[in-house]
Amino acid sequence: MRRNLLLVLLLLMLALPSCVGSRSSGVYHTVSKGQTLYSISKTYDVDEQYLARINQISDPTRLRVGERIYIPGANQVLSVPVTVVPDIVDPTPVKKQPLSQPSVSRPIVSKPASKPVIIANKPPVIPPVAPTSRPAATIDKGKLIWPVRGSVVKKFDSRTGGSKGVEIAIAADTPVASAAAGKVIYSGDGIAGYGNLIIIRHDDTMFTVYGYNRKNLVDVGAFVSKGEKIALAGAPPSGGKVRLYFEIRLGKKPVDPIIYLP
Repeated sequence: MRRNLLLVLLLLMLALPSCVGSRSSGVYHTVSKGQTLYSISKTYDVDEQYLARINQISDPTRLRVGERIYIPGANQVLSVPVTVVPDIVDPTPVKKQPLSQPSVSRPIVSKPASKPVIIANKPPVIPPVAPTSRPAATIDKGKLIWPVRGSVVKKFDSRTGGSKGVEIAIAADTPVASAAAGKVIYSGDGIAGYGNLIIIRHDDTMFTVYGYNRKNLVDVGAFVSKGEKIALAGAPPSGGKVRLYFEIRLGKKPVDPIIYLP
């Protein structure tokens, strides 16, 4: 019970920056006509390939108007210039309007070298949330994956003194995966009873916890994608067989992971 209390206090302290508008909280940018992932990444100063990876965009040129792109590390929605041609240097000196001053009335076909934005019906990996409001304290179906595959040897117990997560038996050094995209807010062994522990914040309300690791592979501040390897499995500090301690919290409240895992 004491270690559960320590974990709650740690989560509250680590989550505090997101409550006061920290830059690390992230925002959702709604794609407008003519915007590309390249222009969005440059405006927010975030790597284009990283944005594509955490939003599960297989082809950065294929964006849907109205699609919501999660921008980690941003604290406000910015104005992204509308473009209709790739951001390349034209060696031919031709007098024309700068690309930074888009003209809605100019047809795309008048620029043979241009590549029009291709519209694709592909939803983002992170469920839509209004940027001006706090996310609801729920988890959408399909948002999470199992961090490891194995037998659940200890189930969630909401009673006082019960387990606030599940324990999954696995082989030593089994790769532990992030259950969803998010930011690492804790990576260390400072909480008694959990060994090497990792806590990932996925939004302002949801956290996942990974304990008993033999080795943590990510540091505090790292952004991880869904399914990315974050640790190698180990045994509990108290001894016993190799297993992973996995916990899901909505705010400070632990919930049964089995309900939300596929």
